[in-house]
Amino acid sequence: MKHDIERYVGALEEAATAGDEYTAIDTARAALDAGVPAETVLLDVVAAAQARIGQDWAANRLTVAQEHTATAVNERVLTVVAHHPVARDHRSEPSKGRITVACVAGEWHTFPARLLTEVLRLRGWRVDYLGAHVPTAHLIVHLHRTAPDVVGLSNSIATRLPAAHAAIIACQAAGTPVLAGGAAFGPDGRYAQLLGADAWAPDARTAADLLDGPLPHRPTSGLSAGGPAHLAGHEYSQLTARAPDLVRSVMEELGRHIPEGQPGHTAEDVAYIVDFLRTAAYVDDPDLFTTFIGWMAQLLRSRGVPERVLAAALDAMDAHLTDLPQARATLTRTRATLRPPG
Repeated sequence: MKHDIERYVGALEEAATAGDEYTAIDTARAALDAGVPAETVLLDVVAAAQARIGQDWAANRLTVAQEHTATAVNERVLTVVAHHPVARDHRSEPSKGRITVACVAGEWHTFPARLLTEVLRLRGWRVDYLGAHVPTAHLIVHLHRTAPDVVGLSNSIATRLPAAHAAIIACQAAGTPVLAGGAAFGPDGRYAQLLGADAWAPDARTAADLLDGPLPHRPTSGLSAGGPAHLAGHEYSQLTARAPDLVRSVMEELGRHIPEGQPGHTAEDVAYIVDFLRTAAYVDDPDLFTTFIGWMAQLLRSRGVPERVLAAALDAMDAHLTDLPQARATLTRTRATLRPPG
């Protein structure tokens, strides 16, 4: 069966990358018809193919348009698997409780949340799937209307951690525990714990397994509802207020030092860097920024952008943040990872 799973993954990846929706759907149906359990198709075929597509985009083997096309195809495949007779026959009447699954405000990556939704439905949960970019106020209205047992909060991009924090606090104030998931919360879930989530899971299978046990509740000895004192502190507020001017200043500085025609940063790239610096200040963890810059350096390198361009952007930021010692310390630490000693 393991060899067959790999064959299905490869076929699905190839079809999705080519934008061939019909072949992609036929691949998933063939796996189901061959006796592969629906949950295995979702997690070990569709999710695995999607992960490879993301890796291919990061390595510049796929364009943004190709990655978006492939993701759209795999989302259609998820729907087909969820409605296939094998999955429908396996699904019993909801018996484990009710859960709301939503992406935090500003988070548009729905694939992980949709994947969790379908796995939980297979396991007997009644799931309210709210989709992408759910403003916290609307989420709370839904909780008051439906009274779910738990909220599954999905967040893939770390810059949305402040929004996730607001959602976690609001859900708990409404009496609903929060299971956090997604890459934004850190590989070990450190930011989920920091922001006060009741539980964290790195993937859909782990989340479903966790929910098969007692519902998560944060220990009473955990963080207060407001979190550590530094959250939303002075430097985060200052970086937020200055972000547009900082992006403009950095772009002007780069324009003076990068020869015309040489690959460099776009304003969108610089804004992304500023957003990660803000978020690192919010959670008081320079590693968040350093890890992101390491990832971005590799991404840009694969696209022919010299690493010194990224270093120049950090230098320009540093020059404009002389009154923010925490941000400058983070920048200094990060620049050292880009430049060899001497």
